Amino acid sequence: MERAKYFILTIVFCLLYNGLSASFKADIYNAYLNGDMALWKSTIDKMEQARSEKNDSILELVNYQYGYIAWCIGNKKTDLAEKYMAKGLNNIDKLEKRKYKLSELVAYKSAFNGYEIGLNKAKAPFIGTKSIDWALEAIKLDNNNPFGYLQYANCQFHMPSIFGGSKALALEYYLKTEKLMEAHEDFKQQNWNYLSLLTSIAKAYEVTGRKAMAKLYYEKILKIEPNFMWVKNELYPKILNK
Repeated sequence: MERAKYFILTIVFCLLYNGLSASFKADIYNAYLNGDMALWKSTIDKMEQARSEKNDSILELVNYQYGYIAWCIGNKKTDLAEKYMAKGLNNIDKLEKRKYKLSELVAYKSAFNGYEIGLNKAKAPFIGTKSIDWALEAIKLDNNNPFGYLQYANCQFHMPSIFGGSKALALEYYLKTEKLMEAHEDFKQQNWNYLSLLTSIAKAYEVTGRKAMAKLYYEKILKIEPNFMWVKNELYPKILNK
């Protein structure tokens, strides 16, 4: 009888958390569309408070931490960036010990290493190559994992050309990432990563002088999400004016 009660409670808890997970994903997506980083932060804080030990839930949290840290660095919120980097790295370490989706974890390590450079440019000569090495390792571990290609593209895009960075090579890998993401229909549904990728492609076309292609990608984004405020109010009007 006690075993039956425990089984029922476990099922109920799983159903409740799965419902919360769907809500978390929707909240993050809406936060991205509207540039509402207060909502983004409160969502990842709620996920931490839920303290799920499910591997997929922890990896989902890492993804949202990864997105939030990038925003913090871009907006000079160093203390918050460092705080959430520590949390994210702790989650990555936890999943690595469980050997869960190693390709994705190594891709996130590549990104977090880049964030460390973003917080302290003086570290670039000493740890800069780690981001590239980890991105390539992620691809090697699973050549169908879009995040490995994405991080390699990000490395190439943000690395100064004097150190080997290439906007053209970045674009090539962004386009490979797009093909991998679009091969799975569910990956495109309410996924901030997909919209972020398309925006990166548009910006890569723009900085390499292919403004007509950038315009097409901004239009593709707005067809998918007409109310993606960053593209609608800033990026697309800017390229139309050019």
